[in-house]
Amino acid sequence: MTDVLVPGGRDVRGTLEEPDGETNAIVVACPPHPQHGGSRTDSRLVAVAETLRESGIACLRFDYGPWDDGYGEREDVRNAIRWARDDDRFDREHGGTIPIGVFGYSFGASQALLAAADVDADAASALAPTAQLADDLDACASLESLECPVQICYGERDSTVDWEPVVERAKARGDEVVALSADHFFVGQNAAITDAVGDFFERTLLE
Repeated sequence: MTDVLVPGGRDVRGTLEEPDGETNAIVVACPPHPQHGGSRTDSRLVAVAETLRESGIACLRFDYGPWDDGYGEREDVRNAIRWARDDDRFDREHGGTIPIGVFGYSFGASQALLAAADVDADAASALAPTAQLADDLDACASLESLECPVQICYGERDSTVDWEPVVERAKARGDEVVALSADHFFVGQNAAITDAVGDFFERTLLE
């Protein structure tokens, strides 16, 4: 594991996990709401990072900078994706960067969709996204700007966030939608999460 300071004017620090062998892609992982204890140590993010690493995919888990009502946090995700694109260690031998994905859980899932719509990512996976963080932070509407492969995972018993509009829009677009037998916190569901998310990124970033 390597500590990373994400450039961009806010204090954004992360943990980079890389495969033992060649790194063939990288995923930026966005934590849940920082005011509710969300951080890069979230168990769902850690589990996904470990699974990705075993598949040859690096993962940057990061903490947002100072709370900024979702706006600064969106920029944090954008900057993390830019960092992954610009860092020399992720250059291909013959030019260009390796594929970049973005993943998030809850608040982080919405932020992942918002940021991916603005800063080109090669794939985006969102676990339990809420439709809107603010009137002009509309994760559901951001789907219309996404041209990369998209996966939406949700808990069938989730009554914490407003995920239904995102799932409906994703299904209408033909995006991949995965229903999990869980509430918003996915207790005991890390294996199911990593199976779905890991498989998605293997297919979209590596194949």
